[in-house]
Amino acid sequence: MPLLAQQPTTWPTKPVKIAVPAPAGSSLDIIARLLGERLSERWGQPVVVENKPGAGGMLGTDVAAKASPDGHTMALSFNGPIAFAPYLYAKVPYDAAKDLAPVVMTTSQPNVLAVNAAKVPAKTVKEFVDWATAAHGAMNYASLGNGSSAHLTMELFMAEAGLKGTHIPFNGSPPAAMAVAQGEADVTFMVAPALLPHVKSGKVRLIAVSSAQPVDSLKDLPTLASAGYKAVESMAWNGLFVPAATPAAVVAKINADVNTVLSEPAVRAALDAQGLTPVGGSAADFKKLVEAEQQRWAPIIRKIGVKLD
Repeated sequence: MPLLAQQPTTWPTKPVKIAVPAPAGSSLDIIARLLGERLSERWGQPVVVENKPGAGGMLGTDVAAKASPDGHTMALSFNGPIAFAPYLYAKVPYDAAKDLAPVVMTTSQPNVLAVNAAKVPAKTVKEFVDWATAAHGAMNYASLGNGSSAHLTMELFMAEAGLKGTHIPFNGSPPAAMAVAQGEADVTFMVAPALLPHVKSGKVRLIAVSSAQPVDSLKDLPTLASAGYKAVESMAWNGLFVPAATPAAVVAKINADVNTVLSEPAVRAALDAQGLTPVGGSAADFKKLVEAEQQRWAPIIRKIGVKLD
């Protein structure tokens, strides 16, 4: 009956779970817990954050892909398992286009080129390229895992700059940042949150951002484009995904409530302090971005020749 379609949704009727395909202390974890606290107040139900890192983010993302399509289980996923995985892995446990529905983008920020301050003397992109060239392939770099934005951004940068180096994958940003701080790895590309404590301690130096334009939260850093590497544009975005068959009314409610929370000055300030830029917007906008990212990165992944088991 037509009237039923106009009735407001009574969702949620039980606790809501947000699967986070990254470890505690990562940027995704920070975002999920900040949103979860505010959304729990609005929804009158607990919001449980479940960290499920591994397999380049596919484990946590698969939680939402296989969940009951009632909106009570979602994933705060990111570009790796959504836009890169189909072109990197021979086998992916879900079809991102068919099994998942984008709900709302939460944040989007550039990756930051960061080096161990003691081992790498470079303070500019040119100085880093000169240092890495002189290392003749002895450079190594840390990433958040195989197929992550950190991994692909560094591979793209090395291809554009004619550099060679060894990839050391970690399970998330906190251990990857720690590896650079301790000198186990020379360099990394990742979002800022896990790096900032090491920057404050003087162990890590930030050099440049991988966005086309400077970002407010990292306004002192130049862009790679300004140093001559325009092709190395890489935004690390994330957002909420639910099972594809989730009712449209539930998707609309989650979208509206997350947009409301993201517009709160205290939430924006907390994210900005971590170098994270809140986005929001409609589910349709998020879906368009996901599709555009898949189309953009497919040829890049083929060009740099990264293939994972």
